[in-house]
Amino acid sequence: MIKPQRLAVSSSIRTAGILIGVIFVLYAAREIFVPLAFAITLALILSPAVAWLQTMRVARTLAVALVMMITIALACGTAWVIFNQLVDVANDLPRYQQNIDSKLKAIRAPGKGALGRATASVKELGKELSAVPATPAPIPGARIGRRPENQPGRPVAVQVVDEPATELEYVRDVVRPFLGPFGVAGMVLIFSVFLLTKQNDLRNRLFRLVGLDQLNMMTQALDDATSRVSRYLLMQFLVNVGFGTLCGAGLYLIGIPYAVLWGCVAAILRLVPYAGAIVAASLPFMLSLAVFDNWTPPLLVFLLFATLEVGTGNFIEPMLYGAHTGISALALLLTTVFWTALWGPPGLILSTPLTVCVVVLGRYVPQFSFLHIILGDETVLAPEAHVYQRLLAMDDREARAVADLYLEGHTLSELYDFVIIPALSMAEQDRHKGALEPVRRDFLFLSIKEMVVEFSEKTGADEAGLPGHQVAQPASARIFVVPASDEADEIAAAMLAQLLSASGHAAIPFPVDFARDEKLAIVVPRENDLFCISALPPFAFAGAITLVRQLKLRFPRTRIIAGVWGFSGNTERALQRFQQSQPDYLVTSLATALSYVAEIQADVTALATQQD
Repeated sequence: MIKPQRLAVSSSIRTAGILIGVIFVLYAAREIFVPLAFAITLALILSPAVAWLQTMRVARTLAVALVMMITIALACGTAWVIFNQLVDVANDLPRYQQNIDSKLKAIRAPGKGALGRATASVKELGKELSAVPATPAPIPGARIGRRPENQPGRPVAVQVVDEPATELEYVRDVVRPFLGPFGVAGMVLIFSVFLLTKQNDLRNRLFRLVGLDQLNMMTQALDDATSRVSRYLLMQFLVNVGFGTLCGAGLYLIGIPYAVLWGCVAAILRLVPYAGAIVAASLPFMLSLAVFDNWTPPLLVFLLFATLEVGTGNFIEPMLYGAHTGISALALLLTTVFWTALWGPPGLILSTPLTVCVVVLGRYVPQFSFLHIILGDETVLAPEAHVYQRLLAMDDREARAVADLYLEGHTLSELYDFVIIPALSMAEQDRHKGALEPVRRDFLFLSIKEMVVEFSEKTGADEAGLPGHQVAQPASARIFVVPASDEADEIAAAMLAQLLSASGHAAIPFPVDFARDEKLAIVVPRENDLFCISALPPFAFAGAITLVRQLKLRFPRTRIIAGVWGFSGNTERALQRFQQSQPDYLVTSLATALSYVAEIQADVTALATQQD
């Protein structure tokens, strides 16, 4: 029989092999996949326009042709306007030659200040270190050798002069750098037209490929990926437009010529993460060096772009992109580096849409769920696991912060039922397995006790959100809250007693050794009193059954509520474990226990009112 561990290892190795193979294929065939990725992104951008034209009863092929022609016309028109503006800027530069020369002289000669004196000292020191030592004087009487007449002299420098290039060679040299980008652009346009025209056919083929039994999962995955990428592209468009607008307005106030041009260039270049903003800032910065005869405008240009880029890149983009793409901010940075190393500059531009697809893959394919955990922005640890982990690390401050954060949107009983008690259950499981050190166990129990005390001091009945809370009447019954077997049960009993007291009941908590005969002897319950037993997994039923049996033997007429906190099974079958000594009620949460107590107290109060 194959052990589960071997199956898990085999599955992990197979998954790792698939990932390595996919990465190798993406790298080896990047000449095809890069244009295809750009085409898919462009198709997602243009798909809403095509769909709108179809609603106007335009045939899909004609709609795709119209949208592509308009897109190409807008792109070419924008590029032509920007190119002409840049040519005008280049033609204006000779007017500022004097400012450029003065800036260069200032850089080469720092002046007579501290920096200038330090520079001069360094230059003098360098001259002294590099000076050639003086030739020693000849010794009197020594023969001075002469070069033989037949010895050749120093070699003569030879300069190779190329022949003048022909017109065809000149055109070839000018066009060659643009052939690659134009070829990629052509492939992108062809792929985009094909994807937009055959969108429905490609989608149905993909469904047929994965199998009809995966139809639901694949539909959700495609919708999820499409919506996330579309939201990201929309957010990127809005952010870049805002960035370009602020840059243009700031440059105009500084007095930089062609401020609108530089704002448009900044908005376009920010499509390239990180590097685009640097290039966009360098153009108006160099222009400011040429136009102005002082250093204040260049410094203002630098501060303008630095402030906008730091604010946008560190606050606005992580908040918007993470919220609308489902990717954490750190994952965005790491995957940007990965895709850049894999595909170069195209990978830098496409890093976020590609990472969105990877996250969606990890969300819907169980074998790759680790990708969704690593890259996604969802909470990695549940609140109960987070609290338990921080207490294991003996960091009660962060554990309390997690509990306080959870309490901001939930009631106190929900905090106990869904965070604190599950954390206690994890601790009990580790303790019974021998995996919890005594020092950490004691720290964990003490920290949770302190939390319970703090919550009781700052949380009243209204803030606790208790079900059916009421003000206790003088004739109300007492509730004896009894732990089943150990300290964790005692802590849970203290939580229940606190909630009961906050709702107006007369709750009396007992220590963990209450079940001893000498402790039971001091309890004299009245007719309407209750016993509430507190028991935590993994051995909750063992302690609860024993304690219920003892209480039934000693107090057969007193009602008993057995609380097995966190039990998720069938309560009817669970009652059968108690055999003859069954409790009156079996509850699995503090909220349910409070509801039963409220009902019993209401009946007792009503009966007392009738007797009066």
